[in-house]
Amino acid sequence: MARASRQDLGETLAAKLLGEIRELRLAAGTHLRAQDLATRLGVSRFPVGQALHLLAGKGVLRHEPNRGYFVAQGEPASAEELGLAITDGRDAIYFRIAEDRLGGSLPDQSTEAELRERYGLTRAELTAVLTRISSEGWAERRAGYGWTFLPVLNTPESLEQSYRLRLVLEPAALLEPGYDLLPEQIAACRHAEERLLAGAIETDSADALHERGVRFHETIVGASGNPFFLDTIRRLNRVRRLLSYRSMLDRKRYRAQCEEHLAILDSLARRDQEEAAHRLRAHLAHTIENLARIRPILSR
Repeated sequence: MARASRQDLGETLAAKLLGEIRELRLAAGTHLRAQDLATRLGVSRFPVGQALHLLAGKGVLRHEPNRGYFVAQGEPASAEELGLAITDGRDAIYFRIAEDRLGGSLPDQSTEAELRERYGLTRAELTAVLTRISSEGWAERRAGYGWTFLPVLNTPESLEQSYRLRLVLEPAALLEPGYDLLPEQIAACRHAEERLLAGAIETDSADALHERGVRFHETIVGASGNPFFLDTIRRLNRVRRLLSYRSMLDRKRYRAQCEEHLAILDSLARRDQEEAAHRLRAHLAHTIENLARIRPILSR
């Protein structure tokens, strides 16, 4: 079972990385560093190595001895075309578990037998869903037996508190000495926002929308070079994930968010960190205002 779980996680990560390569239009030759990916995704290097090896075997990446993995082609095939997609209804199961966790009906600790009975799952289905949840950081296997579901933000008040902390931290990160956001990072972030404005706001899944926002904010904060800023933002992003999914029942605010992201990128492209920090502060303040407006959705 442990070996199957590791294999499932490697394939899940491979599909996730492939989606990022396609969405961000990473150029051929872009270096994917295993340790950076493991840190960002909150997993060990072993499943990341599995994922990179799998994508290399499918021609998406190329491996150079002693150097690592590089994007082999600018526009690879989709996960479905490469046989990496999970298409057996596991997304629906995942969101049922997420809603139960938010609603307080799922206890902090459960055995796999209890979870299989509760959700009517096979061992393979449960393993796949728990692998995804574990990789996202809101559950972990207990030593020897069962699973522990970790604390998450589960009230509108707690989510707003997390954004007020981000309101202090993120603009400050942009003002760090030596701040350096690379042109290719700006281009990748810009493409993701323009893609949403072109129609993906309505068609992307909730988790895809969440990941796009996470990538944007972690990318611009990470360019500060100060690991303490980035570590704090990553922790906040993990614990707010489930309420973030629920908030996406109302997507009307996303067009304005994309435009604000693009304005921040314009300032960073001009290396005007003061202006970028001001725009980021306003962006996060608008998000807090929007959370107040959609509180009935978050409280349901």
